[in-house]
Parts: sequence; C-alpha cells; structure tokens
Amino acid sequence: MDTVPRSPNGFLASLSASDFELIRPHLRTVDLTADSVLVETDEMLKRIYMPHKGVISLVVKLARGERVQVAMVGRDSIYGAFAPLVEGPVLNNATVLVPGLASTIEREPLRAAAGQSPTLRARLIRHGLAVYAQIQQTAGCNAAHTVESRLARCLLHTRDLSGSNKIVLTQEVMAQMIGARRNSVSLVAHTLQQANFIHYSRGHIEITNADGLIKTACECYAAVKAQYAGLLSCQEVGG
Repeated sequence: MDTVPRSPNGFLASLSASDFELIRPHLRTVDLTADSVLVETDEMLKRIYMPHKGVISLVVKLARGERVQVAMVGRDSIYGAFAPLVEGPVLNNATVLVPGLASTIEREPLRAAAGQSPTLRARLIRHGLAVYAQIQQTAGCNAAHTVESRLARCLLHTRDLSGSNKIVLTQEVMAQMIGARRNSVSLVAHTLQQANFIHYSRGHIEITNADGLIKTACECYAAVKAQYAGLLSCQEVGG
C-alpha cells in the first residue's frame, strides 16, 4: 500500500510507508501551548512541527512593534518545510495561535531523510510552496479587502485548520491576524454576531453559521484552499 494513514497530521498521513519509516524513529509528540513562541525572526529553526490539533501563526513584527499574521499552519500541513532543504534563519515569528498537539522532528534527521528520498523532498517543497502561496494571498487580501471580509476569512481558515467551530481569540490577536486596528475588529465582530454568524464573548468565539461567514469572506478564503489543493494533489506517490 503506497499511502498509509498513520497520523492526524495531513503531511505525515500522505507519506508512503517507506518515506514515513525514514523519519518515524525521530518523531516526537509535543504540546502546542497557547501563545508559546516556537521560533523568532532571524533564528535558525531547529525543530519542524506537524500539528495534529492546534494552529501555528506566522507573524511579521514591524519596527514600531506592530505584528501582522501572514499565514497559518494546521493539521493538514507542516511548519518548517523548507528548513531541511536550505540554510538560513527564519523570516518571521512562529507562535501557537490555537493550542493542541504536534509531531515534531529535529532539522538534521529530516534533512538526511530528504536527501535519501526524492519523494519526501518533493512533498516538503510542495508544502512549503503552499504556505508561500498563502503568504502572497494574505498580502493582497490585507491591502484590498474590507475588515469584515478579512475577519470572516481568518475565522473560517482557523476553523478548518483546528477542526473546531469553537476558537479562543482576543481582539488583539484578531487584529494581528488581519492587519487591522482593535476597534475595527470589535465593530466587525459585533456585526458578525448580530448577523448570527458567530457568538463572541470575552475572547471565546463559536462559529454558528459557517455558510453565512463564507458568503461574507472575500475570495481569498476559497483561493487559498484551491492553491493548497492544487499544489498537493499533484504530489508524487511512492518512495
């Protein structure tokens, strides 16, 4: 059997039996603790993360202290896909947005495994490109779309990656996610609640009408999903 589901993480579950066996002895399971920083800008990434539950937020920190989220990684993918393939520091902070669990592996064993297997290396590249595509889409979204449509997009994306309609996000974090001011987020969250799309109280959000949110979200929600599916659907199978 070429593909053997063995993990709640999509990247790991997609690997062939032989590719998975190359990294299996080096995998560890760790808690993703809310708000913990996995790596900071200009540091070398020593561990790669594959969430089972929970969401990792990639954040750019600006000179005046502002923080803007540029991408999210959840249960369907891998954070640090390019780290085993190229030398160099990370370009943004990685923090835990939604707590959960993840498989993790140190950079060097994964680099050695990727050196042995072209199919594993191809999967890493494609997952890395999927995150890069998300970063590009986010940049365009933050520049062109309304706060309401951006917040709807991010709430839906967080739901998809975490696997839950219930999310804990402060107004400050939501503002960071969409590159907006806190007072704008407060007004828009109230609007979405008045429309009965979400229930929001003291940082606790429950998505009560996903279809309504999808109609409110900008084109970027569907675009990111399509880009991800397109990049990963043509992965080589085997190894």
